[in-house]
Amino acid sequence: MRGPHWVRATCRVKLGMGEDRGQSQSEAVPARGRERGRRERCNSDDATATASSVLRPPRLNPPPMSDPTIDPKSRLLERPNEIRRLLEESRRVAVLGIKTAESGQPAYYVPQYAQRAGYEIVPVPVYYPDVTEILGQRVYRTVAEIPGDVDIVNVFRRPKDIPAHVDDILAAKPRAVWFQLGIRNDAAADTLARAGIEVVQDRCLLVELQMIGR
Repeated sequence: MRGPHWVRATCRVKLGMGEDRGQSQSEAVPARGRERGRRERCNSDDATATASSVLRPPRLNPPPMSDPTIDPKSRLLERPNEIRRLLEESRRVAVLGIKTAESGQPAYYVPQYAQRAGYEIVPVPVYYPDVTEILGQRVYRTVAEIPGDVDIVNVFRRPKDIPAHVDDILAAKPRAVWFQLGIRNDAAADTLARAGIEVVQDRCLLVELQMIGR
């Protein structure tokens, strides 16, 4: 992997009819050109990191749910230091809309990269009703039915499909929700933030992990 001034992987979730689509493309992008580079899609050739043997720290006192003293806008994370803090303090990621290896799409190889970087991945597919495991992990059909705490819900759904999942996410009470690159729903983000959940929009998890050296 290149040094800290380069990121050899960027991603876009190309949203079309039916399932989310993706194209293969590889490009080296300087870190200072990150905002431009993030508009390209992830390159699976770089999703080859070996699994980290370092245990993730436990959840560190997330904000109280629906605390009226906290401005909901403060839970909409955009600054690099906020993204880094979230990723460094998280260890368990539920992937809503995950796909199978055969799809060859970001909804598979982005969580695959996160798993190899040491995160526990919990698959929550929308398709594949007969599939029981993805990435070697048991499949759940809703986020709320996942036992135990979830740090991040990584969302691979088109913006117009997100509202149908909001109640499920609220019931699960994750620390944060992460809308992948190309995915933004400000109304859903506001609802989640007001419930005490941190929200990241329109960012690629794979790219952000590489930016912090994972």
